[in-house]
Amino acid sequence: MTALLDVKNLSTHFFTPAGVIKAVDDVTFQLGEGETLGLVGESGCGKSVTALSIMRLVPDPPGRIVGGSMEFMGRDLRTLTDPEMRDIRGRSIGMIF
Repeated sequence: MTALLDVKNLSTHFFTPAGVIKAVDDVTFQLGEGETLGLVGESGCGKSVTALSIMRLVPDPPGRIVGGSMEFMGRDLRTLTDPEMRDIRGRSIGMIF
């Protein structure tokens, strides 16, 4: 089965005056067509930042995706232009908090 969403070694950090906060550190998962993924964990463990990273909605600065890859339908989400990402958000990828 080919993954619809393939996230490998995703890392998102926030750079603050107090230092670097590793909000997401080396997260990997695959999601196939028709599958549903639920991210569960304690408050502050990186669930929302993981989703925001995939949607490329992490505010830069202070946040930045510092490593890993995210492919959706074979397209590298990290290399898409802002208009291309806007076209994908809400039409092809969505999140429910």
